Amino acid sequence: MEYNTNRFKLVIPEYGRNIHKMIDYAIQIKNRKKRNRCAWSIIKLMTDSTHPRFNKSIPYFQHKLWNQLFIMSNYQLDIDPPFPKPNPGKIKVFSYKKVVYPEYLTNFRYYGKIIRNMIHVAIHCKNQQKKEGLFYAIANTMKKNYLRWNKNIVEDDIIFKDLKELSKGKICLMNTDPLLQCSHILRSKRKKGLKKQKEKVV
Repeated sequence: MEYNTNRFKLVIPEYGRNIHKMIDYAIQIKNRKKRNRCAWSIIKLMTDSTHPRFNKSIPYFQHKLWNQLFIMSNYQLDIDPPFPKPNPGKIKVFSYKKVVYPEYLTNFRYYGKIIRNMIHVAIHCKNQQKKEGLFYAIANTMKKNYLRWNKNIVEDDIIFKDLKELSKGKICLMNTDPLLQCSHILRSKRKKGLKKQKEKVV
């Protein structure tokens, strides 16, 4: 099987690999008239596939398509376009910046963003007794969120380990009291679900 990562890199990915292959084929056509007809066919495909609702008669729009055709051919396509050929030195090539996703969407996303805010507040709490209570409450909330995504039983050690990592080692609850039982959490969720169903029926 041939993967796209092993194939040639697309100049303008929006037009797809087939359009690029057609342009490569047009470059190899020796007859100029046939080459021109092939270029017009490619322009029509580019218009219909990417801008089906756009007014195709607008000169600026057509000029843009012909410029993109030359760019995708690496300026090797020798044809007679209806517009002046673009100058490679004046064409700006835009580089797309990689989208940076928030940390809570890539790492432990099932705990949610609020947990991270709670951890930040608890760490900076000045009341030591209140701080320990917050740590324990956060761990229980994490366990509830974990079971919301995964219905299987989760050990407290996993929650404590994840909490330590999320807090960058500032919260360690390995030797504290056990958290709420998984069966208790799942049972309370079932009761709430049944209650909502009854309210809808009424």
